[in-house]
Amino acid sequence: MRSGLWLSFVLLGLVVACAGRQEPETPDYEAIYDVPLDEMWPSVREYFKDAGLSYREDKGSRVLQTEWKEEFGGSKIAGYWHRYMVIGKRETPTKSKLWIIRITKTVNRALSRPGKELEWGVSRSIGPAGGRDTGAPGDASSTSGGNFGVTFEDDQDRFDFPRGENGFYAESGQGTRDLNMEWKVFRGIAPKLAKKEAAVPVKLAARAPGAKEAPAFTECGQTIIGLKKQVKPGGVVLLGELHGTQEVPRFIAQSVCQLVTSGTPVSLGLELPLENEARVKRFLESKGEEADWLQLMESPFWRSPYPDGRGSEAVANMLEQLRQLRAQGLDVTAFVYDHPKLNGQKREDALAATVLSQVKAAPTRLHLVMSGNVHSRTAQGLPWDKGYRPMGWLLKEQLEDVIALDMAYDSGSAWICAADQKGRKLDCGVKATKGKDNGDRFFVHVWGSPNAEGYHGVFYVGRVNASEPAIQKGLGMPSDAVPAQEPETGSAPAQPASGS
Repeated sequence: MRSGLWLSFVLLGLVVACAGRQEPETPDYEAIYDVPLDEMWPSVREYFKDAGLSYREDKGSRVLQTEWKEEFGGSKIAGYWHRYMVIGKRETPTKSKLWIIRITKTVNRALSRPGKELEWGVSRSIGPAGGRDTGAPGDASSTSGGNFGVTFEDDQDRFDFPRGENGFYAESGQGTRDLNMEWKVFRGIAPKLAKKEAAVPVKLAARAPGAKEAPAFTECGQTIIGLKKQVKPGGVVLLGELHGTQEVPRFIAQSVCQLVTSGTPVSLGLELPLENEARVKRFLESKGEEADWLQLMESPFWRSPYPDGRGSEAVANMLEQLRQLRAQGLDVTAFVYDHPKLNGQKREDALAATVLSQVKAAPTRLHLVMSGNVHSRTAQGLPWDKGYRPMGWLLKEQLEDVIALDMAYDSGSAWICAADQKGRKLDCGVKATKGKDNGDRFFVHVWGSPNAEGYHGVFYVGRVNASEPAIQKGLGMPSDAVPAQEPETGSAPAQPASGS
């Protein structure tokens, strides 16, 4: 057993000793500090203070609760807030551990607990006789029925939310144990407590070139299960998506954030026309002010009369979240690679060549490439063209480390462009989607071998909700009216609405 540190883990409900086990993915076992709780606790307080997570502490009981913090460095549009309940526990007289509970609030109802809006049993506000329950001393309604003496303090959580500029409606809430955060804290403070310094390696964030420093802590949302096991510097991960949802851009932003904060520099490939390259890079390096948004979105791509979902509000918000990460000094970049004036195989060849040039120019970075789910296939052939070679197949032929993940999702809606019943023009708008419920957590799952389309696995984003075009939501909209643009040509051969 390593001197100065003990590790134990809980797996399938059993406690098993493990010597020196370290993994890049979130461990599924507990971190045990080889010091008494009273000696460990001051370092815990110091960690949260240095991370910029202000907190309130219950002085008598080794419990602290952080204030609400929005994802992605305080982005005004992320819409997801988190706080942590940190509980110090005595393992033995000489050992201790932390439990960290992540509590999530959001304006999005997607995380809402089933039945949250329902009052099960007797209402908290209505007495058993149907009258108002005041809870006053001697009032029978406060001690009978189902309320059992509910006081004002029991309702305090209803008002304990950010106010003023940070105010939001708490339509959704979750509380889950966060092993990822527990290990982040452990790796941050254990070397200071260990008898042999550096017995536990500290995972550093990927600092952008030229940045003075990277943040000690960035809120990246709930850990995406299985993500880090499938990526490594120099690799390419192709994400075949259904355009026009809120969830895919959010999955991308969370993935990038979690990877760069764990030490992997990331380049994100966007299926946007090449002429948008300078605009995207300029925006990511900007302060995100109104003039910066206008410069980004004055391109005809964002203003097309046939918006296919790639220019959605969610994609624009994702770019803002990446900009926030870069502003903190994290190593995030983006590039565009679409050739909309080309058709069919010529377009696939051009897509692959552009992505390949980006990979070869930065061989130590991870390249996440999002596209319609036809382009990302690594198998040759489509139902309408057996000789068709998608971008994914072309990249797989020239690169060693390429993984293609198809999108998996629960039923919901998406902003989709599809041919009308007569096939004469595109009909763009919110359409119902049919999927399969696999829970409410984002995850990545890879199979033992690729399927017939050449996908190695799936990335799951839960129930999907449509995201309207960014320009319709007022992002980057100038004061004068925007002239209509001709639809861009060069889409892939006729295909399902799930990919472009």
